[in-house]
Amino acid sequence: MAEIKGLKRVPVREQDPKVRATNFDEVCLGYSEEEAVEEAGRCLHCKNPKCVQGCPVSISIPEFIAALKLKDFDKAYDVISESSSLPAVCGRVCPQETQCEGQCIRGIKGDAVSIGKLERFVADWAKANDRHMKCYRGRQGHKVAVIGSGPSGLTCAGDLAKQGYDVTIFEALHKAGGVLVYGIPEFRLPKDKIVAKEVENVKCLGVKIETNVIIGRSVTIEDLLTKEGFDAVYIGSGAGLPMFMNIPGEQAKGVFSANEFLTRNNLMKAYRDDYDTPIECGKKVVVVGGGNVAMDAARTALRLGAEVHVVYRRSEAELPARKEEVHHAKEEGIQFDLLTNPVEILTDDKDNVTGMKVIRMELGEPDASGRRRPVPVEGSEFEIECDTVIMALGTRPNPLISSTTDGLETNRKKCIVADEKGETSLPGVFAGGDAVTGAATVILAMGAGKTAAKSIDEYIQKKYAAQ
Repeated sequence: MAEIKGLKRVPVREQDPKVRATNFDEVCLGYSEEEAVEEAGRCLHCKNPKCVQGCPVSISIPEFIAALKLKDFDKAYDVISESSSLPAVCGRVCPQETQCEGQCIRGIKGDAVSIGKLERFVADWAKANDRHMKCYRGRQGHKVAVIGSGPSGLTCAGDLAKQGYDVTIFEALHKAGGVLVYGIPEFRLPKDKIVAKEVENVKCLGVKIETNVIIGRSVTIEDLLTKEGFDAVYIGSGAGLPMFMNIPGEQAKGVFSANEFLTRNNLMKAYRDDYDTPIECGKKVVVVGGGNVAMDAARTALRLGAEVHVVYRRSEAELPARKEEVHHAKEEGIQFDLLTNPVEILTDDKDNVTGMKVIRMELGEPDASGRRRPVPVEGSEFEIECDTVIMALGTRPNPLISSTTDGLETNRKKCIVADEKGETSLPGVFAGGDAVTGAATVILAMGAGKTAAKSIDEYIQKKYAAQ
């Protein structure tokens, strides 16, 4: 039986698994112009485009795809950049399969349109042709401070700058980009080629970025509002405080948080021989966790020459990581020990890691999240030999900002409390992204930054209209 034309998406080119497992070059090679135009032709241009509803930053997806189909790449980029300040990033790391592509009508009887890969193509075309986002300059003379230069902070700053606000981002690290530079590996998101260019694009809108500024130490939020003349502050500081299991042996030599392991590799270039910032990655590595960060840590360790096991207490169906990342990890040779949970990290007499004692799990009744709760199988303990353990169990916000800001409400997890508009308990102080929700996705953080930018604009305009 002949295949119905248009049901299958245009395949995207990738590095061979055996080759890419030995390098840090980008895995996905993206669409060519001809491939992008062909894939754009699969869009049905629905009257009620559910893909837009599935996008946290509400990109006019059918409109940019229609322009792409006609090879009007300028217009396609303008349409995307009206809603997104980081299209090259989103096209690479956004979980489209559960958002825009998950809502695509074409996907009911075939493959969803490859919206993410098309966004990536347009963004990369814009960079190659020195195209920048448009600036509207509607609000002059008002200052806004943004804390954190990750996806949430960059989005909020970019949206405000497009309207003419005088925006300054304060970043604690020496390089802008937040989790985009320290958390996501080079093989998924190139730093110089993509992240640095996206940051530069935001700066071209007029946004100023001050690095090595730790809010709560270098300056306080109260100082920004009362002494530095800012009309509003947006907290987009992310969630960089790692979580652990508190099991025996967790303080041993050779145990890392995924946060430290990835920061050392991504931001400090530990994988490169020409950098004096090495990290000791053993020959047999166990990564504990099943999210995207766990996949990133496991695939990084593999590229550093290790045999890698991923230990996760639920089944493959419950893995929170993107299916694409799990697929890539398996292709590259990473082994998955599912329905398995750590009990103890084993050490020698010098406190070096020698292995991990684990126990088999089975899925019981659903917990509060709706997922079946894993319960241990009595008498099923066994050991996995390893010399390095990487804990990828999630992160929480660093409490420094909240502990140095009187009246800023937080919850029991030390996340800042903010309403659906990004407003906190303090007038003129807004917050969003991982600092509010705990560790989540890049695109959800961007959505929060976008929402807060709108709220900040309304707040400032109302403030000055009353004077």
